[in-house]
Amino acid sequence: MAQLTCQNLRVGYDGKSVLQDLSFEVFAGDYLCIVGENGSGKSTLMKTILGLQPPISGRILTGDGLRKNGIGYLPQQTVVQKDFPASVREIVLSGCQGRCGSRPFYNKEEKQLAEENIRKMQIDKLSKRCYRELSGGQQQRVLLARALCATQKMLLLDEPVSGLDPKVTAEMYRLIDELHHRDGITIIMISHDIAAAVKYASHILHIGNTVFFGTKAEYLQSPQGRLFAAEKGGDEQ
Repeated sequence: MAQLTCQNLRVGYDGKSVLQDLSFEVFAGDYLCIVGENGSGKSTLMKTILGLQPPISGRILTGDGLRKNGIGYLPQQTVVQKDFPASVREIVLSGCQGRCGSRPFYNKEEKQLAEENIRKMQIDKLSKRCYRELSGGQQQRVLLARALCATQKMLLLDEPVSGLDPKVTAEMYRLIDELHHRDGITIIMISHDIAAAVKYASHILHIGNTVFFGTKAEYLQSPQGRLFAAEKGGDEQ
């Protein structure tokens, strides 16, 4: 049974669609990369999957034990968010809010979960530091630890390496790949980096003038994938 199913989905704002007739399924353990040009609707699709905005038409279904409020989300950061005046521990712990229900406080298990994810993201020594004092790569680790507090099943990542230097980008991709392989977390990631998508993903959703959804191998045989391969070959010459 699929964890996430999108059926005949049409998404956009104020009744104006940016994506339509979109259907695909994501199963437990998949690593789906969503690629495409700016303005193609990638972030709008992700926000619709999360329930942050309603679809114009079509359906989004969850299954295999996944609940919509049990999806971890790492959004693109704004300048205001990067300057947020809270400690690393406070921000990571806030990822447990969905578990609290009507409780106005975090219980022992939630605090332990936050500490576990702080260790997992290797930011133990930063836990008392103010978030806005951290580097871009450190901030992304904090936000990834926060997202992990919301889920053990699925992470949605919107351009998680945007603005990071090549070394930190490689470290972030490695961390995400470890969460996928070691912890069995399903990954859905928006990326402009098609080369990274081809390297790490099991499935690719390419949004553009035409839409492709399938396995990585199928993508490389598709018109979109062959165009990427041709461009990559030209870059290496």
